[in-house]
Order: sequence, then C-alpha cells, then structure tokens
Amino acid sequence: MDILTDTRHPHRLEVVDTGRRRRWSDAAKLRVVEESFSEPRMASATARRHGISNQLMFAWRKAYREGRLGARSISGFVPAVVIPERPKAAASNGQLEIVTSNGRRVLVDCDVDADALVRIVRALETLA
Repeated sequence: MDILTDTRHPHRLEVVDTGRRRRWSDAAKLRVVEESFSEPRMASATARRHGISNQLMFAWRKAYREGRLGARSISGFVPAVVIPERPKAAASNGQLEIVTSNGRRVLVDCDVDADALVRIVRALETLA
C-alpha cells in the first residue's frame, strides 16, 4: 500500500522570488526613520511605504534614539553646542542665575540672604 494519498504529479513547478536582501545606507535609514517620526502613528505606514517590516523599522528607531544610527553612531563623542554669550548688562547689575537639577531657574541679586536662598532652592528641587 502506498502512503501517498495524492497521486497527481505536478506538471509545472513555480518558483516564487522573495527578493534579495537589501542593503540600506545610513543616510537612507536616517531618512526613513525621520519620516516615521514626522507624525504620530507613522511607523507602520512608513515601513509599508518603503517595503520593510515593522520589526526592522522599530529596530532602526531604537538605534536612532540611542545614537547608534548613521552619523550619530560615533561612540564617546557628544555633539558640541555653541551658545551665544550673554549680554554684559545682566552680569554688571549683580544678578545671579541659579538652575536647579529639575530645570527650575532663579534670578537673585548679589545681596540676597543666603539662608533664604538655600531654603528656596531646596523647595524648588522637590517640585516635580
């Protein structure tokens, strides 16, 4: 007895081409990822438009956020930011700017009571 239940022989064999593995340049990856960040809920739509899987899109987005994608992927370096010098008028009138760890800013004169200032800064640091 034969174990094959289908005795038909294929007359034509069709080979489906699934494509080859594509290579994406860093510039192309950056362009696609930045396009996916253009509006809320654009990751899947952008992935479909460029013919990549959602998993690959989210992997690229994670690498982008971590600074491992494209030109930003040089480890150990932090981008330099040039901040224009403050006007001399603010320094000449004896003001002091204090920035707390949570980003709150306090401007005080040079003759402020130090104990009161310490209490104020501690109170500002406890605010969420």
